[in-house]
Amino acid sequence: MPTLQIIIASTRQGRVGLPVGRWIAERAAAHGAFDVDVVDLAEVDLPLMDEPNHPRLRQYTHEHTWEWSARVDRADAFVLVTPEYNHSFPAPLKNALDHLHHEWAYKPVGIVSYGGVAAGTRAKEALEPVLGALRMSAVVESVNIPFVAQFIEDGELRPNDVMEAAADALLDELARVEAALRQLRSEVTA
Repeated sequence: MPTLQIIIASTRQGRVGLPVGRWIAERAAAHGAFDVDVVDLAEVDLPLMDEPNHPRLRQYTHEHTWEWSARVDRADAFVLVTPEYNHSFPAPLKNALDHLHHEWAYKPVGIVSYGGVAAGTRAKEALEPVLGALRMSAVVESVNIPFVAQFIEDGELRPNDVMEAAADALLDELARVEAALRQLRSEVTA
């Protein structure tokens, strides 16, 4: 079964990314198309771009980069769980993406965004050219959670029907695109 890596992008104290990430991970596990691996960037704690060589060379000099590379390599698809900060996505996510290059290629990615009135959609829009540059295939389906605090109760996300339907559509599309891209990934790693 392919591995879906769910990456929680926010590293702030008191962040709502954890309950949002846990919810989409549970939904993905119940969906049944993937093995699910949850990655919390606060735990990964990558330093800010400390490698001397360009990531395309894959000549990493630090153990944390090799570990990050191996973890991302194992994934077949991704869901990025991201808030919107100042009309964009958080710096830890950009840093995590920029640390690597080939490891992301030809893998589908979906976005679960959250925020206020815009529901994190500007973060999603800001992410798309970055994902394209890494040869990732961003699926159109997404989960966008407006006024996210209203859905958090006792540290858990309590989704509505719209969020659940959007999550199912996202996971269905990730499964389809992952299968279609599998041949391209095998040609790159061969």
